[in-house]
Amino acid sequence: MQGEWEMEGELMDQVVGLNDVKVACVGLGTPDGQAWIELINFYTPSDEKDIQQPFANTLGIRHIAFAVEDIEAVVAKLKKKGMEIFSEIQNYEERYKLCYCRGPEEIILELAQQIK
Repeated sequence: MQGEWEMEGELMDQVVGLNDVKVACVGLGTPDGQAWIELINFYTPSDEKDIQQPFANTLGIRHIAFAVEDIEAVVAKLKKKGMEIFSEIQNYEERYKLCYCRGPEEIILELAQQIK
């Protein structure tokens, strides 16, 4: 994780085309700076349709995988923040440690640590 912040106000309203916007953001990036992903949770305005919990096979962007160095520490931090963890950390063929959790706006996040 590269950073966490909240945003609100007229500029944010104009950028996303909504009124009374307040968001929480988490920025994730690669060490070389070549990739950056922001996960955004809208506090306001609320979605008129309400949040639907998609499954891993629901069409659209529902699942993003991230390579992590210390999956136990990342999962512990996410649990402490109240994030929904699908399962305990699983060992996949002695090659990866894997864990799924549900991130902001119900996007499914896969955490993967390569076993050396």
